Amino acid sequence: MFRPRPDAPAATVEIEVEGRTVRVPEGASAAAAVLLAGLASLRDTPVTGSARAPYCMMGACFDCLAEIDGVPNRQSCMVTARPGMRIRRQHGAREIDPHDLPEDLPSFPIPAPRSGGA
Repeated sequence: MFRPRPDAPAATVEIEVEGRTVRVPEGASAAAAVLLAGLASLRDTPVTGSARAPYCMMGACFDCLAEIDGVPNRQSCMVTARPGMRIRRQHGAREIDPHDLPEDLPSFPIPAPRSGGA
């Protein structure tokens, strides 16, 4: 399915994908590293649990969300692989610690529905 190009750069970096050491071309994204590692999926959706893997590789679809270096919900296609990086699959919804929320959240007025006139 995913194969490196024959003219890929010779320099590589070592990262960890799901506990396994993987060598990837220098400058590759974390999502490309996941594909090179042979993972069938990178996350499970919170609602249905269906498997998702990197898809668009340009930050539009959010199917490549992963835990990178302990931080969940990172778009792996937008993160450059660095030596020693740790990528983990993400299962379901992220737990939010209330202490991480700002004390004064902004509020926005909700507009009243418009009446249907012509």
